[in-house]
Amino acid sequence: MNLKTIGILLTLLSFNMYGQDSTFKIWENVPNAIKVNYDEEVTYENGKVWSTSKVTAPTLTAFIAKGNSSKTAILICPGGGYTHLAMEKEGFKVAEWLNTLGIHAFVLKYRMPSSASMENPAVGPLQDAQKALRLIKSKNFDVEIDQVGVMGFSAGGHLASTLATHYNQQIYKEKSNYSAKPDFSVLIYPVISMEKGITHQGSKTNLLGVNAPQNTVDYYSNEKQVDENTPISFLVHATNDTSVPVENSINYYLQLKKYGVSAEMHLYEDGGHGFGLGKEGTNTNWPKALHNWLKVNHYIQK
Repeated sequence: MNLKTIGILLTLLSFNMYGQDSTFKIWENVPNAIKVNYDEEVTYENGKVWSTSKVTAPTLTAFIAKGNSSKTAILICPGGGYTHLAMEKEGFKVAEWLNTLGIHAFVLKYRMPSSASMENPAVGPLQDAQKALRLIKSKNFDVEIDQVGVMGFSAGGHLASTLATHYNQQIYKEKSNYSAKPDFSVLIYPVISMEKGITHQGSKTNLLGVNAPQNTVDYYSNEKQVDENTPISFLVHATNDTSVPVENSINYYLQLKKYGVSAEMHLYEDGGHGFGLGKEGTNTNWPKALHNWLKVNHYIQK
């Protein structure tokens, strides 16, 4: 058996392990792009794509639930401080778990904001998220278009909450019959605010630059962009998170409450930051709580 044949077999095996159906580019012509002379950098662990950085060509990887699907889909935005993407822990692994609930999952590899690759770095990730959500609705994925949510971890939670509050912003030229508004958001230890003292400074600097003007800080502080039309939300955070203060989730929840938007928040005693689907400690129950929330809100079958 030659090396090419072995490579093909390994690829097919990895697809089967993940329930992975396809990976495809989301743009024919990437908007807001500057041609670069560097390549994406991928880190592997145990034969799996663990993380990736310097992303300039965004993609979606589809994990289609087999058997009795709920026709609900979730767009997943991995975290990584807007410098890299934790593709396995906060992407593929989560998608596999959602498939067990009968939910179609789509992992977004979004562009990393950079003045070297974008004319306007701050808007690039949101362009990718808007486009991805519209693609999920428009393609034949056996999805109900009013049952498409977004899920984000850490800086991916900032992107998910940006999509939930800036879905109407026309930030690229394309006519579409589909709204970029998610029907619900799931925000796991999310960066929400860009305000000093609350934000994750690395994510803020990487997205907005070193000396962003206050109006830009306000625009991307998503707790300030909530209104009565913001999608319902499920939030998870650890109180002892020293990277992204728990106030990010608390302040967003309070604004949702102010505008009468249904929301559920789970604050855990421990877990720190980046616990993914859970590790030893009180945070391990959040997937069970989310499962129940999705059932109660009729996004999966009871």
